Amino acid sequence: MSSVFIAGPASWNTLVVLDRLPEPVPHMQFAEDSWETVGGTSAGKALSLTALGRDVLLYAMSANDGAGMRVRAALADAGVPTLWADAEVTERHLNLMTRAGERVSLYLASPPPGDGADDSAIEAAMQAADALVLDLAAEPLRLLPLAQRAGRPVWVDVHDYDGEAEFHRPFLAAADAVFCNADRLDDPVAFLRSRVAAGASLAVCTLGADGAVAIDSEGNAHRVSAAPVDVVDTNGAGDAFLAGVLDARLSGATVAQALSAGARSASVVLASRHLHPLLDH
Repeated sequence: MSSVFIAGPASWNTLVVLDRLPEPVPHMQFAEDSWETVGGTSAGKALSLTALGRDVLLYAMSANDGAGMRVRAALADAGVPTLWADAEVTERHLNLMTRAGERVSLYLASPPPGDGADDSAIEAAMQAADALVLDLAAEPLRLLPLAQRAGRPVWVDVHDYDGEAEFHRPFLAAADAVFCNADRLDDPVAFLRSRVAAGASLAVCTLGADGAVAIDSEGNAHRVSAAPVDVVDTNGAGDAFLAGVLDARLSGATVAQALSAGARSASVVLASRHLHPLLDH
């Protein structure tokens, strides 16, 4: 079985469902629902890959605090293999959401990059993997040279990239496969074609309820519809989509087959109020 190394955020999140996103004026609003759960884009990908039976190792940072212990315990209970680095703080988010899928994520705490003490173990894990996923955070940014030195395909998820933000550019430059969503792109297909022209072998943009579009290494466009599902929570759907595509590609699927696998993987997460039903217990 091919293996995947993932580096990036695993957080403890508070989710609040509102009838509408807050307006930028002083006011009071009543929540329709709220709960706490594991968050973080890398944790989401690792959970979905674990559920798909893929051999995965998640490298993430957390502090020895209440939030950190909850994240570590939840992922361990879900069967996700992890390599933890001790951090000054555990990443925490407050996500304000609506039933329609709108979201504002407030970062309450985010760990700084590590000191390199674990780099030998990280580099060995990268070299042992068949694919590397480096997510947007300070520590994965620091690890990009190690990933490139490992010589394995690098998959990146730039989320709601606007085509200009400076922080995303080193990830894009290192990427063999690029994923994003269409929230801030005027022309998603043009952006995907620009990434393939720059050297990526696959570029994919998720389109919410409209599914996803991809450009392959030969410049061909592929589209997939979203899988039918009664949506409970949209958090983590994009991570699950990437995980499904990556798992399928590692198993030899075509791009079209992999996109369908991604849509199925996302539908599993959309039906859960957590990053994955593995956390539903």
